[in-house]
Amino acid sequence: MNLFEKYIDVLPEIKDALDNNKPVVSLESTIISHGMPYPKNVETATEVENIVRKNGAIPATIAIIDGRIKIGLDKKQLEFMGNSENILKASRRDIPYIIANKLSAATTVSATMICSNLSGIRTFATGGIGGVHRNASETFDISADLQELSSTNVCVICAGAKAILDLKLTLEYLETLGVPVLGYKTEELPAFYSRESGLKVNYKVESPEEIACIMKSKWDLNINGGVLVTNPIPKKMSMNTNFINKAIDASIEEADSLGIEGKELTPFLLAKIKDLTGGSSLESNIALVYNNAELTAKIALEYSNLLK
Repeated sequence: MNLFEKYIDVLPEIKDALDNNKPVVSLESTIISHGMPYPKNVETATEVENIVRKNGAIPATIAIIDGRIKIGLDKKQLEFMGNSENILKASRRDIPYIIANKLSAATTVSATMICSNLSGIRTFATGGIGGVHRNASETFDISADLQELSSTNVCVICAGAKAILDLKLTLEYLETLGVPVLGYKTEELPAFYSRESGLKVNYKVESPEEIACIMKSKWDLNINGGVLVTNPIPKKMSMNTNFINKAIDASIEEADSLGIEGKELTPFLLAKIKDLTGGSSLESNIALVYNNAELTAKIALEYSNLLK
């Protein structure tokens, strides 16, 4: 019994695309199960897949259902992930336990990267990556996403690290791990909800073709690890930096007072920020995910052309 028979189910459309070097974009499921309320989560996930298709690629939303890694979800499975209780949150450390016990889980950035790599998908669209949390010098709270980017050959397209994090330390940690941080048409690291952070990326890139060439040269040279593309939120949806930072600071202060940490911290903070901003942060979150899906599909198309 091979790996796929034992652990992984790939939708026929995606298998055909991978077998014939057609562009495929992987999508995480944490945003469905833990990032947004139902039915907005399923509506958003469906629209993200539509955007990927409109831009010439095949979407592959990834999750674990009843102990099976799913590369691509059908409509029924999307509903299940969006409207079910007891959906776990899977990072690298959690995958073996969840599979062995035939449980269901949404995949984080790190877990989605692992599953993408196992199935041969090289481009992955998400909202924002995890990173170094504020006060990490005391808590040692650093997302597994960063370690995954150092070792797994997937290009991750995001709107920067989540703004609740210490962005400067996140960049420093990525440098230590040797992960190239590219800014799509920008020299400045996007700050998730807003376009400005005051921090510089390693390199500004101007086109999906340039990004695809960087991916190919990196992996042709056996320099293992991911490529991180940071794509600023569209200008019209970018939030005022001072406004969003005040909401973030207040949310972090409340989380500290309640002793919320670990896996529960990010979902708590995002929900609290949504409340403090009157829902505008959620709308910005959705807009940046759509924007990333469009760019990722274009990169996937260019990368597949390079392999022909």
